[in-house]
Amino acid sequence: MPRLFVGLELPEMARMRLGLVRGPLPGAKWIEPENMHITLRFAGDVDNRQADELVGFLDGVEVAPFELMIREVGAFGGRDPRIVWAGVEAGPELDILQRAVERACCSAGLAQEPRAFKAHVTLARLRGASPDVVARFLGSRGSLAIGPITVDRFVLFSSRPHVGGGPYVAEQVFPLV
Repeated sequence: MPRLFVGLELPEMARMRLGLVRGPLPGAKWIEPENMHITLRFAGDVDNRQADELVGFLDGVEVAPFELMIREVGAFGGRDPRIVWAGVEAGPELDILQRAVERACCSAGLAQEPRAFKAHVTLARLRGASPDVVARFLGSRGSLAIGPITVDRFVLFSSRPHVGGGPYVAEQVFPLV
């Protein structure tokens, strides 16, 4: 039973620059640059039949290529920070693509994603990190501006064998037209 998600690959230059954000941060498990990506939709553990159906629906997604920028570094979780992220800025095409991917996932029988989409690149997962220490770390990182990055495809990834953080395998690539 594969664990699947739909996402955008990042060029090596962007991943290497994002890797430079790393630093001493107690409780942080840093994502390796080769595993950095932008998740459009997590599908989770699905059986092979449902995975095949998902591929069929994703193959019908039609969105034009677009550009995005990676800017700023932040954290999700408020008083219990869980994720250090890099923010993504893009025009409406990114939201159009994400909504089309969401519709494809629902058409394949997956439950609708309850959380609002916030485009980001996960840089680290946090456990037991102090909000004050995380805030100081983020404040020490200064400004971040990577791009523009041309997005001309999206990918159905699987994660094996670990949960979270990779390694990720590109199972199917879908060009934007």
